Amino acid sequence: MALDHWSSFRASVLLPCVIICSNVLCPAGAYLYSNRYAGDQVFRITPSNDEEVQVLKKILAHMKVDFWQPNSVSLICHNATVDVHVKRNNTRDLRARLKQEDIDYRVFISNLQKEIEKQTGYRSSRKRRSESQYDYEVYHSLEEIQSWMFEMNRTNPDLVEMFSIGKSYEGRPLYVLQLGKTSRPQKKAVWIDCGVHAREWIGPAFCQWFVKEAISSYQYDSVMRRLLNQLNFYIMPVFNVDGYHFSWTTDRFWRKTRSKNHKFHCRGVDANRNWKVKWCDEGASSHPCDDTYCGPFPESEPEVKAVAKFLRKHKKHVRAYISIHAYAQMLLYPYSYKYATIPNFSCVESAAHSAVTALYSAYGVRYRYGPASTTLYVSSGSSIDWAYRNGIPYAFAFELRDTGYFGFLLPESLISPTCTETMRAVKAIASGLLKKCETDRDRFPYI
Repeated sequence: MALDHWSSFRASVLLPCVIICSNVLCPAGAYLYSNRYAGDQVFRITPSNDEEVQVLKKILAHMKVDFWQPNSVSLICHNATVDVHVKRNNTRDLRARLKQEDIDYRVFISNLQKEIEKQTGYRSSRKRRSESQYDYEVYHSLEEIQSWMFEMNRTNPDLVEMFSIGKSYEGRPLYVLQLGKTSRPQKKAVWIDCGVHAREWIGPAFCQWFVKEAISSYQYDSVMRRLLNQLNFYIMPVFNVDGYHFSWTTDRFWRKTRSKNHKFHCRGVDANRNWKVKWCDEGASSHPCDDTYCGPFPESEPEVKAVAKFLRKHKKHVRAYISIHAYAQMLLYPYSYKYATIPNFSCVESAAHSAVTALYSAYGVRYRYGPASTTLYVSSGSSIDWAYRNGIPYAFAFELRDTGYFGFLLPESLISPTCTETMRAVKAIASGLLKKCETDRDRFPYI
């Protein structure tokens, strides 16, 4: 695979300068998002029965709120928490309605603006470092991440190859790192993508952490050396490049793709609802202004289309698909669009159990695991269902820390422990690919 953008990039950008001196992400006051979240609150609501569920759905459907968990009003169910970000002008009204209906709730973020400022500190005063001192324990802008990718490719040619699989809606390149010894082109492979939803910043942080740890430990870690010798890892640190850039510069809680207006006068699509398996059914929305908007047709988003095309081309070798999300502390596998057991359930369940056990061994953090439909909720258009249906036998979605105390504002102080434990889980899944697990080929002929 050729690195088709390398020459033009080097001609126009001096990499160390980008990493050390870049000011694109922090014009004066940009880190405060113009104080747009001052007084906003995040409510945790727990309806206890079906009647309360219906009442809550009616309340929230008529009030402009940002769903953190679940993704939309249609997915609310009893005895499952509902986390919603409420604008300051609506907090008093929502509190009064919940009290009137005697629905249990608490406010776990009382001033969202202050929590944003705590999460990353003042970006404009934070030191930018050279690649040799690249700080993996802070969140990075899209420009910094892409510069880091070029530098990893340049400094580790024996283990890293970088290439583009296409361009985003707004014309940004979609870069992927291939990690592993390339002497065996027919090796099994693992796909890992991060940053599908723009506001889930811990995802891109993990993808960078994984690459750094894999390279730095190759010489002394026999497990990692074996993995890189026998497997290829395709790492996409930022799947949703337009949305991530927008969440960094303009709207911290932006979820979807795109930042420019398009013909629907709303912006973007939920990239995880744009896949062909049961497209735009349960858990997705056909309304362009909703966070779970599935798009005008399957694979309408160039990012989704590019990844789907790449995986179809390499499906004979890609044995595991891993998508990194936040938050909930879960490890999910198919099916997500229906209540049914996958044909190779025992193999996938065993891999998931090994992964969460390895994760727990780091800091004692517990993850739930199981089919997405029963562990989380039924949702259509999911990438793990698509990957599984396209012959990738191990398809997983991680929902990283935490369970709601910080939500999407996971502090930078928790990047290291979160990535350390997740690294163990991914290594466990990858190690399992090197062992045989019997499955029913009559029921699952494309494995």
